[in-house]
Formats: sequence, structure tokens, C-alpha cells
Amino acid sequence: MSDVARAAGVSSATVSYVLSGKRPVTAETRESVHSAIDRLGFRLNPVARSLRTGRSMMVALVVPDLANPFYALLARSIQDKLRGRGYHVVVSNTGAQRGEEEALLQEAVHQRFAAVVMTPFRLAADAFEMIRGAGIPVVVSADTPFDGVDLVTPSSDQAVVDALTHVAASGRRSVGVIAGPLDVPGGDPRLDRIKTHVAALGLQVRDEHVVHGEHTREAGAAGFEKLLRSSRRPEAVLCVNDMTAVGAMDVAEELGLEIPGDIGLLGHDDIDIASLVRPRLSTIRYSAREVGAVASALLLEQIDGRTQPRTVRVSAQFVRRASL
Repeated sequence: MSDVARAAGVSSATVSYVLSGKRPVTAETRESVHSAIDRLGFRLNPVARSLRTGRSMMVALVVPDLANPFYALLARSIQDKLRGRGYHVVVSNTGAQRGEEEALLQEAVHQRFAAVVMTPFRLAADAFEMIRGAGIPVVVSADTPFDGVDLVTPSSDQAVVDALTHVAASGRRSVGVIAGPLDVPGGDPRLDRIKTHVAALGLQVRDEHVVHGEHTREAGAAGFEKLLRSSRRPEAVLCVNDMTAVGAMDVAEELGLEIPGDIGLLGHDDIDIASLVRPRLSTIRYSAREVGAVASALLLEQIDGRTQPRTVRVSAQFVRRASL
């Protein structure tokens, strides 16, 4: 460490502060220290550091569904951003179950994780009090608000308006929604945004045209079948994410329905599969890579000493393809 200090022109204590994040340092000093580390090929002993600081170099990424490629991209983005600071990402799947979410937060405390990034599904905001009390930085990625923690959340109202404007311009008027489950704290902001804007564009979402389920391909298939059984089939279906939209596509293919000729379809997130299926899926792009980059930056700010919670909104965009 003394060699790094000499190369960076700072004290050994300053190098320690940069590496541990226990005290704030200027961006210029941090860059100088990391540059010296890279030149010298310096590597921390993670066991020694863990014993000294009481923290590991592991960051927990807790997500609801590893079968959704969105979370693989999120994990890759976070790992890419944190690797340069010596952190490693451990990914855990909750199956969108509250018990699993709570258990994994407790495990992060017991295992002395350095930080946590989480997409909670059924947790309330007060569930993070334990982990914050343990002094572990945490960033939440969610559509719903969470007080007292750093939050990465979409800014998607304009994207929804653009998508609905396209629906109206195509001559469709009746819109169905495959939404998330009813028992999620904070409701379903994606459904709320759709309902907020439909009337002004001359569109209608009937009560029977809103179906609820998990954010999975299977739930999308079941929800789409239910919409098709309604007394008047909707002319376009907007899905809570791309995976549910792919499930809807499965059913349409089985029944011989043409998309978009018989019914239009919109996803959300723009995972890679959206541009691979046929017809290619129109969607609302919410970049997992950008969410991961923002979450990583917020984590490092906390590790470097920031204590006041921040909310960062990541812009979403309507992507017009062949399904709508």
C-alpha cells in the first residue's frame, strides 16, 4: 500500500480511505490512487481486508426472476462497473416471494456483504431498515417509490404516451393490459401510467380487459387467453414486460391469430428477445445496462461516504417494431 501511496503522491492513510470508502476523498485523489493501483498491478488481499473492515468485497444483487434476461443484463452491467473497485457480484433469485426477499436481506447482513442492489417485488419500504441499520449501502431498482434508500426508477410517461399515440393512429380503440399481480405493495405503476393517458388519446381500457399475474412468460400466456375470452376482444394488448408479451405471442401462434393484423401487442423493457421474435416486438425500452450503471454509481457514492438517499430516473423510450 505504501508503494501505491508514493506513486499517487498521497499518504498511505488516504489510499486506505479510497479502498475502504470509510472516509470521503476528492474525485481527483480517488482517480490518482486508482491510476497508481493499475500501473503497479496492486491487488488487495480480500480475506485480510474483510478481517480488518468487517466487510467482504461481495455485492449482493437480489432479483425476482433469473429466467428474465433483463436481470442477466443488469448483473453484467453492475459487475462491469464494480470490478474496477475490487467488488464481485453475487446474484440471488427470490422467485418474487416476500419470504425469500427478506431471507436474502438477512443473509447479506450475516455474511457482511459490502452492499446490496435489489429489485424487490413484494417487500415494503420498511424491510430495508435492518440492512440500513447494519450500515450496508443499498440501492433499490423499482417502479414503485421507496423512501430512505437510493432508488433507480423509470421515467416512462412520454414513452407510454408515444406508444398509445401509435395505437390510436392505427385505428384501434380498445386496449387490454396484462398487468402485474394484485398483491404487490405500491400497486402497478405501469398499469397506472396506461390508465392515466388512454382517455386523452381516445382509447379505452375496460375493466374486463385488465388481467393480473406474475411477470413471467407463463403468466403472459394465461392472461392473453383470458383477454381473448372476454365479451369483446381488445384490439391491442399492452404487457407489463417483454416476457409476458412473448407468452401472449405463444398463444396467438397456437390459435392462428395474426399479430398485428388480428391484435396488436406491446412489451416493456426491450430485452434482446424482443428483436428476435417474429413479428419483432414493439416495446418500451428501459435499459438494464443503464439501470445497472446508475445503480453501481449510487453504490460507490455511498461507499465513498454519501449518506443522503438519492432517486435517479432512467429515461424510457417507445420502440416501434412490427407487432403494433
